[in-house]
Amino acid sequence: MFTNGEGQCGSFTNYIAYLDAKFKGPRIGHLDFQSSNIQPLSYESGAPLSTLYEVIEIGCSHIKASGDAIPLHSVQLLPPISGRDILAVGKNYAEHAKEFNSSGYDSSDKVDQPTHPVIFTKRATSIIAHEEEILPHDGFTDTVDYEGEIGVIIGKSGFQIAENDAEEYVWGYTIINDVTARERQRDHKQFYIGKSPDTFCPMGPIAVPANKLPKSLRVQTFVNGDQRQTATTDDLIFSIPFLVKTLSEGQTLQPGDVIATGTPAGVGFGQRPPTFLKSGDSVEISVTGLGTLKNKIAASSRKNYAFQRVAKRSHVPVANLSKTVGGFGLTYINSKQLYYRSTGNSSGPPVIFIHGLGGSSESYSALISSLNLGLTYCLHLLDLEGHGLSPTSASSVVTIESYTADFAALAEHANIKGATIIAHGMGCLIALSLSLKYPEVASKLVLFGPSPSPISDSGQNGLIAQAAAVRNSGMAAVVDTAITASTSAKSRLDNPLAITAVRMSLLSQDPEGYAKGCTALAASVNEIPVGNLQVDTLLITGDEDKVSPPVICEKYSEQIPNAKLHVLRGVGHWHIFEDVGAASDAMKAFLG
Repeated sequence: MFTNGEGQCGSFTNYIAYLDAKFKGPRIGHLDFQSSNIQPLSYESGAPLSTLYEVIEIGCSHIKASGDAIPLHSVQLLPPISGRDILAVGKNYAEHAKEFNSSGYDSSDKVDQPTHPVIFTKRATSIIAHEEEILPHDGFTDTVDYEGEIGVIIGKSGFQIAENDAEEYVWGYTIINDVTARERQRDHKQFYIGKSPDTFCPMGPIAVPANKLPKSLRVQTFVNGDQRQTATTDDLIFSIPFLVKTLSEGQTLQPGDVIATGTPAGVGFGQRPPTFLKSGDSVEISVTGLGTLKNKIAASSRKNYAFQRVAKRSHVPVANLSKTVGGFGLTYINSKQLYYRSTGNSSGPPVIFIHGLGGSSESYSALISSLNLGLTYCLHLLDLEGHGLSPTSASSVVTIESYTADFAALAEHANIKGATIIAHGMGCLIALSLSLKYPEVASKLVLFGPSPSPISDSGQNGLIAQAAAVRNSGMAAVVDTAITASTSAKSRLDNPLAITAVRMSLLSQDPEGYAKGCTALAASVNEIPVGNLQVDTLLITGDEDKVSPPVICEKYSEQIPNAKLHVLRGVGHWHIFEDVGAASDAMKAFLG
């Protein structure tokens, strides 16, 4: 946890938040003003830093450079810290308090110098970054005004902090432009409405630890190049320690809270005549050691980009997304991100692989290698939603039908027709449904251990229990039972590599994705009309396959026209892992 006295910040002090084209999501770096380059930063472990909240918590002595420096102009800047309302102070410089009291816009206590700090907040949605445009909000205000301020960033939690101890709770500083709609500030009596319009809180460009800055900081504001404001923290009516004390008397201050400490004299209404900001005007605020915050007033026609950002946010969790670092390498199929790859002979006949519950498209790697399928066929491999590398949204209801729709969308995406479909377990139900609903997609089916259709009551109850177990306790809660139930005695005794492969496949699954697979299979209570299939079908199972025993496959072979059944000896449900040679031999003649 941060302590202000740690004093070991190395050379990385100019903390800047940005979006890098190579990464999805925010990053933290160190800005070198001389070279205009950003040095990406990480934890000592090498994990990337994403927010200033993380920097504050771990302390800058536990941060290191990560990778090559990148040009400032190549990234999109973010506010150094955001996500919470800004705690702000009004009338905290004597001369500004006087000009405000005489301006006609002051609806507070009508005195030149307040006896207590005037505290208000600015809404978090008002925060924007260095060089982003300030919206003029035509129709809402005609009196857009600037206020150059020094922002204090809190470094550790505190309640009823003594004034003498307050500096220990200050992590560092940033620059804030407390943009204000003056008539709204006046008419609503309290400041909030006039202070909180979207884009009315530019912040940045950097944040710097307090122990890397002088005790006295000067703030200067320029409008279109003309200096309007200048003062130092020595001129504050209520000092920063006093503000920290006051704010913490009845509420807990949190690491990352930002306090805008007030603005000096020289704001727009203090000019003679009063001069308010208009489209095209540029506001620059400089603070000792913090650089310069620059923002222009946007054209009246500019759309509210702050609203657009908020509208895109979702609080619905997406499981299994971290494996791809937020979605790298994923493909939009059926309006969702899924992991898909095509390999092999691009001009060869297509093969679609559909894995089963607890597997992934990688489950077929040994089979592909054993049969050298890539030499002849164009191979299409897709991870089911929530499995392998494919994420799943909490709002997405996964069923056999939804899986089938995903593969139909894949066939359209990749222009696949007349494919050989190779499937395993639950994936066989998807393959059967796909072949019946979209007959043009399939020419042959190879079904390894197809799940029963419909699922039995006991099977349904067991799957629902598995889903609950992994949601509550993770994949480790079911892996041992699953291995015992789904592999042969021979494999467990003589084939430790196969058991390891099964174990790794199961443990690598995202619990929510696996649980959704369980409930999808449990919900498959309607019998698939396999008698209507019009494609040659090879059924392969193991003589110890308890999920899809030979008796189940014999029933399938009797119902499916042009079906053949091959039973592998000494094999359970993980046929390819347990005996890839036998599985390959069973397929050779069928593939032709």
